[in-house]
Amino acid sequence: QVQLVESGGGLVQAGGSLRLSCVASGGTFSNYHMGWFRQAPGKERESVGHISRSDGSTYYADSVKGRFTISRDNAKNTVYLQMNKLKPEDTAVYYCAAVRVYGSSWNYWGQGTQVTVSS
Repeated sequence: QVQLVESGGGLVQAGGSLRLSCVASGGTFSNYHMGWFRQAPGKERESVGHISRSDGSTYYADSVKGRFTISRDNAKNTVYLQMNKLKPEDTAVYYCAAVRVYGSSWNYWGQGTQVTVSS
């Protein structure tokens, strides 16, 4: 059973930056693809992007492409979400998730961390 704990959220002005971290425990981190998701009030949860367990290749939603970067440090069992040029519409609870096989349902989820971007 993998446990995921996010941190790094907070309040930032538009145009600013934040880096979220997600630390995994209880499993072999390098066996898992890792994803970041977000859910804004009154909206469906959406994918922000994900990073491969094998070659570190990444995918991003169009809404964050060029502004957000996902990376991982397998030695630290940690995945990061670097968010630059933040916009008020990026305000949401951000979650990390893990899955062993792309295309399967994301098996494990963190508790989320709030990101608020003021205009």
